[in-house]
Amino acid sequence: MTIQAGLPAPMRWTNKVPQVTLVFWLIKMMSTTVGETAADFLNADLGFGLAGTSLVVGVLLLAALYFQMRATAHQALRYWTAVLFISVFGTLITDNLSDVLAIPLAWSTAAFLILLLAVFALWFAREHTLSIHHVDTPAREAFYWLAILATFALGTAAGDWFAEGLHLGYWPSAAIFAAAIGVVALSHYILKASPVWCFWIAYVLTRPLGASIGDGLAQSSGEGGLGLGTTLTSVIFLVMIVALVAALYRRGRAAGPKSQA
Repeated sequence: MTIQAGLPAPMRWTNKVPQVTLVFWLIKMMSTTVGETAADFLNADLGFGLAGTSLVVGVLLLAALYFQMRATAHQALRYWTAVLFISVFGTLITDNLSDVLAIPLAWSTAAFLILLLAVFALWFAREHTLSIHHVDTPAREAFYWLAILATFALGTAAGDWFAEGLHLGYWPSAAIFAAAIGVVALSHYILKASPVWCFWIAYVLTRPLGASIGDGLAQSSGEGGLGLGTTLTSVIFLVMIVALVAALYRRGRAAGPKSQA
């Protein structure tokens, strides 16, 4: 547990990011799938349009981040709600650039990569760390969520570029990104590569992996998918996310305050 010395007890922060376990990666990947399918559901199925969907999700994201950043310790429900909305919003950023402004996906991918590196550079210059184990001040958490938003936008652009721009299809794209994640895991566990950079690279790669899986399940067979539709796909993964987050929440409540650090 990390706290700031000298602060009154009620204002002391502990690390706001959960432990990186298999459950963490499962929820994260499924949130990316929901981000992809939920954005399509609101935009096309409910007829909100990109502008309307972006506005609604943007407001919900600001509310989720407000409650998340008011907490002084990690709370599973607040954290994963923020991740879920930031996943949808990151998808919408890329969709607006591609569909409204007609910016090529390759350009979007490059731009978001530069943006993410800029966030990392500013974060490190100010805090001298990019570790998710020390997101224990308001400034660090602000940089953390900026980086998360950039990873979702970057992952969306990269996933769409591979699947649609390069015409690889959803399932081959998913296989490519899964293999890349496997390489990162081997680099971390076998070659002892930097855990900080391995985490962030894997975090970026799980976005296009989840998006490709989501599109592969939701899109029609004529477009290379299984035809489950955005509604059913969103509901399936959302139910799984809620079940896992609820389990984490109950475990945290049972273990007491220290489990939230």
